[in-house]
Formats: sequence, C-alpha cells, structure tokens
Amino acid sequence: MDLTNLPFPISFTKMNGAGNDFIIIDHRQAWLPRADQAEFARQICRRKFSVGADGLILIEDDEQADFCWQFYNADGSLAEMCGNGARCAARYACEHKIAPAKMRFKTIAGIIEAEMRKRTVRIKMTSPVDLRLDERLEIDGVERLLHHINTGVPHVVCFVDDITTAQVRKWGQMIRFHPHYQPAGTNVNFVHQAADGLHIRTYERGVEDETMACGTGAVAAALISGLKGAASPATIITSGGDELIIHFQIDTNNQFANVCLEGEAVVVYDGLLTPGALSA
Repeated sequence: MDLTNLPFPISFTKMNGAGNDFIIIDHRQAWLPRADQAEFARQICRRKFSVGADGLILIEDDEQADFCWQFYNADGSLAEMCGNGARCAARYACEHKIAPAKMRFKTIAGIIEAEMRKRTVRIKMTSPVDLRLDERLEIDGVERLLHHINTGVPHVVCFVDDITTAQVRKWGQMIRFHPHYQPAGTNVNFVHQAADGLHIRTYERGVEDETMACGTGAVAAALISGLKGAASPATIITSGGDELIIHFQIDTNNQFANVCLEGEAVVVYDGLLTPGALSA
C-alpha cells in the first residue's frame, strides 16, 4: 500500500454494538482503491498499534439503495454481512444525513432494511439459508451436536450446559476450521438457555477469536432455538452483558420470515487517522 497517496488526516468514527466494535469511514468520495482496502482494514484494526476494532466499514454511494458498504473483518477478509455492524452503519448514516431514519443499504448478503428507534436500531435481516440441524461431529475428542444456518454469514450453534466454562477459543477454532465446514469456514456460537434469555459466546471467523458480541450469531442462536421450541421475540445476552432482541416467524415447513435484529448502536468517538496508524 502506498501511504503517500492517502488523504491524511482521515476522519473516522469508532462505534460499537453490544461490545462488537467498528471503525466507520465515509467513503462516498472514494480515495482508497479497492485493491488496497483489505490491507488498510488489517492495519487500522490492529489493537494497541492502531485504532483497533473487530472490523472496518466503508460507507459508499449506491444507485439502488440509500448507500452500500464495504465491510472488512479485522484480518482484512471481506465479510458478506455483520448484524451489529449493520446497526452501527445505519446510525452513522442517519446521524450524518446520508440516509433517512428508515433506510435501505446494500451488503454482499443483500439489501438490509434498517429503522432508527429512540435508543435502538432495528434491522430486517436477509432470509436465512443453508439450515442443517442436529449434525454430530467429534470436537476435542467428544461427539457434539451442532446446528448450522447462514444468517448472512455461516454460523454453527452449539448448546452447552455451562456458558462460563465453554472453551470458546479452543472449540470454536476446531469447528471453524473443521473439514465439514470448508472451504468457507464458519462462525461458532455457544449458547445456554436460562430464565432471562439465551446467553451466548461467539468465536468469529475473520477475527479468529471470541468477540464481545455477534449480531448474525445472535440471530442464528435465536432461530435455531425457535426451531427447538423457543418463542419470538428472543432475548440474547452477549458476553459483555448487553441484550439483543431477535424477532422472527417460523412456518410449518421451518421457513423463516420477518427476521429482525434490534439493539443499541453507540458512538464511542470521532477521530483523525495519521500515517502513524499504518505500518511503515
């Protein structure tokens, strides 16, 4: 990447949804070549050495929707969709008058509808696909019952008796790279049903570690739980203690409709990137 051609200082906003944090940049007047975006994302998402985040969101113009985004994971990989990132992008676009309070924006997974509410942002998800229930795979020497669904990105849901002792990083990595889920790999969610809702811990593909929250993972957990008898709306309690609300409908053929994710999207700070944010 040629640092000399970047228009420093570069304005950005740091946001988080349930502890899932993102760097958002208004890129409607494009200055970063597509070929350099992945490496740029990897550089500025580094914790301690740069801004640090789970992902980078570039807001761009679109002819069919209010805007479109380019979403990159912290490792520079391009992601099809991110639920918490979508809520943050929607709030950013509304507050910067890029889009109205009810908006539509384009992702690789499809068009996302979003609505600003008093304290929360509610997004309508694309239709989930690739449902595979009750698959048994040996993980860490134990046969585990796993469920797969794509809620914009692929997710595995594994129900556990104790969420606090689940070896999220170890088991998550084993499942994420398991031959059964290749070549794309998968995100992995460990879920415990409690009286106050579904407690969840997620190993995220592209971050390659546990994150504080994952919106599409929360949706996956709610939908699989719905197929197992849980009611809508479902309350999802993330690693950081925040709550996400998932609304959904299921017909007699196990087909989903009106799947929505709702929760807070918080502006943490605005800042300016200097050349020091990137490795020489």
